[in-house]
Amino acid sequence: MRDLKMLVVVAGALFATALSHVAMGQDKATAREVVAKVRQAARTLSKTRDLTPFTQKQGPWVWKDTYIFVVDCDKKLVAAHPIKPELVGQSSASLKDTKGNNVFPEDWCDAAKKPSGIWVEYWWPKPGEKDGSRKLSYGLAARGTPYAAGAGIYDDKATVAELSKLAGTK
Repeated sequence: MRDLKMLVVVAGALFATALSHVAMGQDKATAREVVAKVRQAARTLSKTRDLTPFTQKQGPWVWKDTYIFVVDCDKKLVAAHPIKPELVGQSSASLKDTKGNNVFPEDWCDAAKKPSGIWVEYWWPKPGEKDGSRKLSYGLAARGTPYAAGAGIYDDKATVAELSKLAGTK
């Protein structure tokens, strides 16, 4: 009887582990989701100009393995970041990735003002991790504001060119 109980416990643990791996695979944001959510965030910022929802870790702008961040392009500062609030107020022009490269290229804000926005590549820690992983982020300006919203995906294969086509750029 004891052996049967042990077998049930081990089988249950293995099943739970397998389910968590399946769920984790489903919890990765897609590039299409990022484009749609960033466009929605830019529209929301254009209407409300309210950064508060973009600072909430449990808010509507954090989903799966990604989140919306906001840059103030006039001041060249990170204006809102729900996962790393310590970045708020830091210079977006001097923000470095884990390899020491600029996260935002010099023309990021100008490119974000184009109707199709901009995709960039850099190395950034996944939420809860310290080491950088390859991240591709999409940015789009919020019309009538100094803000640009952005979000990204962790992907080892997608290219900026492929993602730019998805967002409607050439």
